[in-house]
Amino acid sequence: MALKVYDTLRARKEEFRPVTPGAAGIYFCGMTVQDKPHIGHMLAFVAGDMIRRHLMFKGFKVTYVQNFTDIDDKIIAKANEEGVDYRVIAERNMKEYFRYAEELNIMRADVYPLATEHIGDIVALVRALEEKGFAYAAGGNVYYRVRNFAGYGRLSKRNVDELQSGARIEVGEEKEDPLDFTLWKAAKEGEPSWESPWGKGRPGWHIECSAMSMKYLGRTIDMHGGGLDLVFPHHENEIAQSEAATGRQFIRYWMHNGLLNLRGEKMSKSTGHFFAIEDIIKEFSGEVVRFYLLSTHFRSSTEFSRERLREAEAGLERIRNVCMWIDERIESLRGAAAGPSPEAERLESFTDGVTAAFVEAMDDDFNSGEAAGHVFRLVRELNRLRAEGEGGRIASAAPFEKARAAFETFDRILGLFKGGLPKARIEIPPEVSALVAEREDARRAKDWKRADDLRRRTAELGYVIEDRPAGPLVKPAR
Repeated sequence: MALKVYDTLRARKEEFRPVTPGAAGIYFCGMTVQDKPHIGHMLAFVAGDMIRRHLMFKGFKVTYVQNFTDIDDKIIAKANEEGVDYRVIAERNMKEYFRYAEELNIMRADVYPLATEHIGDIVALVRALEEKGFAYAAGGNVYYRVRNFAGYGRLSKRNVDELQSGARIEVGEEKEDPLDFTLWKAAKEGEPSWESPWGKGRPGWHIECSAMSMKYLGRTIDMHGGGLDLVFPHHENEIAQSEAATGRQFIRYWMHNGLLNLRGEKMSKSTGHFFAIEDIIKEFSGEVVRFYLLSTHFRSSTEFSRERLREAEAGLERIRNVCMWIDERIESLRGAAAGPSPEAERLESFTDGVTAAFVEAMDDDFNSGEAAGHVFRLVRELNRLRAEGEGGRIASAAPFEKARAAFETFDRILGLFKGGLPKARIEIPPEVSALVAEREDARRAKDWKRADDLRRRTAELGYVIEDRPAGPLVKPAR
């Protein structure tokens, strides 16, 4: 089956045809780092990571770019509130992102561009738009002429005339049209600013993503991802300014993840309606959170629920346990010279069928929810063999090695386990065991700061801790 991808602009699935055969360029809109990440942010980044992993599995050479917006009104306001430089806020929260991205087993992007490090690229793009009549300067600001771009509204399925009724010109703005948006903001007293042909100022939000994505991935990019809430105006504006500047199609496949809701409202820092990922990680391991976020199709919006997190925790434990049993069987049968048996042939055939169905689900617009269902089909069959004693009648390691290879494929694409598939036996040094026991005491006392410190000390010794219902699992870091 060919890989099919749903494109938001065309509103249908299309066979994936990259700009460069055998390669894939992906740009994912990253955080505006005025605060720590919440679980709604991490849904987007886990989805992007899963998409990237599957493309790599399919043999594509993937270049993955994820930006940080490190300067905007909210970051400046936060810095002023704390009496620090804006960079202190940005760097602190970028560090927090990387901390929790590691917990959720998110691979590092190839590039993490910052808006403040690409001022020259942004200014050059704004000047190109100005020269082509799509931008104009007024009062030190530079605005984009929305009505000059014939395709405006295609992505969000909105009509320009309908947008007009809700558009307003704010105090201090000197727009020609209420629909026009800001490409460059004139500096205010005391704010961080950079030199430009229009005077001191800083970039608007939308222009930074166009400038940075095209710098690293070219004028036409295979995939652009982000939350559904970014379709309008952010991604709509990206299309307008990018295609006006280059005269080329900007993005081949627009990929938008659904939103994670809390009591019917989308999680948002601006409203205070969110769960910080740091709070959730105190209750559930990063692997459990990741598995929970991938348990439905990434384009589906879903309700945040601790009950569903507990279900994900139990499900991941079932996968872990069956992997450990497979490992035990392989070890016990290693070197055995037994011939084929009906039980062995049935297991190998079943495993082949599940693996093919898993990959087919992932090829159908990265349907990780359906793919996870196939993982549990194999889990149930192996548990049946174990419970009914049929597994004991398989006298060759080969069927179990094939089952383990299937789980390695599942793990490679979904990123289920940070340290690779669980093994039956791991020797843990006494000093590590002592730290883990001390951490459990701290967790029971709800001393989360000490528990985090003990986790870090364990990591420094080369081991990671995964919290499970039956107790912590300790294993070597990858």
